Amino acid sequence: MTQIVSQGPQLDSNGLRQALRIAGGCTLGFTISKLMNWPNGIFFTVYPMLILGMVPTLSRGLINQFIASAAFSALIVLIMQGLFSHLPVVMTLLVFGVFCFLFYQMSSGSAFLFGALGVISLSIQLHFSSYVDEGSSIYPLILTNGLAIFLTVVIGALMHGLFPDVTARPGRVMPAKAKESIRHEVLLCSTVATLSFVVFQVLDLQDSISAQAASVLILFSLCWKAAGMAGWQRAIGTLIGCNAALLSQLFLYSHSDFLLFPMAILWILSFLFARFHILGGGIPGIGFGVLTTFGILFGNSLGPGQDLVYSAMYRFSSVSVAIILSLCVVYIMHHILNRFSVTRHHTFD
Repeated sequence: MTQIVSQGPQLDSNGLRQALRIAGGCTLGFTISKLMNWPNGIFFTVYPMLILGMVPTLSRGLINQFIASAAFSALIVLIMQGLFSHLPVVMTLLVFGVFCFLFYQMSSGSAFLFGALGVISLSIQLHFSSYVDEGSSIYPLILTNGLAIFLTVVIGALMHGLFPDVTARPGRVMPAKAKESIRHEVLLCSTVATLSFVVFQVLDLQDSISAQAASVLILFSLCWKAAGMAGWQRAIGTLIGCNAALLSQLFLYSHSDFLLFPMAILWILSFLFARFHILGGGIPGIGFGVLTTFGILFGNSLGPGQDLVYSAMYRFSSVSVAIILSLCVVYIMHHILNRFSVTRHHTFD
């Protein structure tokens, strides 16, 4: 008698090595930042997830895009905060213009990684820098971000050296888009990202960086139909990530100051959900949402004498509200732009 044993989807050799790269990279970045007591641990934990999770291979071109996005974001933050922080209307217009440039890079496909990392890096830095106390300097924030970018490139190269792919991966070619669709995506995403920045500034939501990041991450799909699915997946990923963080706190109890424990838990969780992310096709979906959720929580909220309970619960509630409101704006902008032939999204006509 032949017995058929059904098995779930399994990682191939390349997928297994990518999961090991993601888990090892974010854990190494987290560990170094905690050992050196560097501020803004979110950069050192999440950036390795981005560069190792969003692109399965590492090339000189991708590294150049990664570094260029850091330099570009730092320059923009310095200019805006130094010259226009007292002129909110002018600063808002400039933010919109910069977002248009970055989303154009993503929509046209000429430099998707540069645009995506630029959007995230710029959003986080503008959020943090706007709450710098009067008389303080934003240079430590800029330097920390630059250091995180440099360390991430080194970690990425190290992980690819330790866990190289077994077989060559097929190249990906982005399909050509109509100019009207590109205009639609750029204006839609830039408007939503700018409104997100304005709302978080006006309401003085200093502790809601996760919610603002989520409102921007769902725009990576660039259009309404995909954004709706991305928002739903992001919400599920956030819920799972927050519960994973709460479970981690249960195991850590009051021993989060003993670095070996959070290191081990972060590596295990990262590996498990990196597997889920890769099996889902390696696109920013539920698995990637889980990864970035507890990456932000570990990087920004975990330290000696701290715990993740309040951060996890607050993060899920704020992220859920941010996603719902952002999707409402995306839906409205989509239908407004589709009324004009020059900005009509042909894919969904």
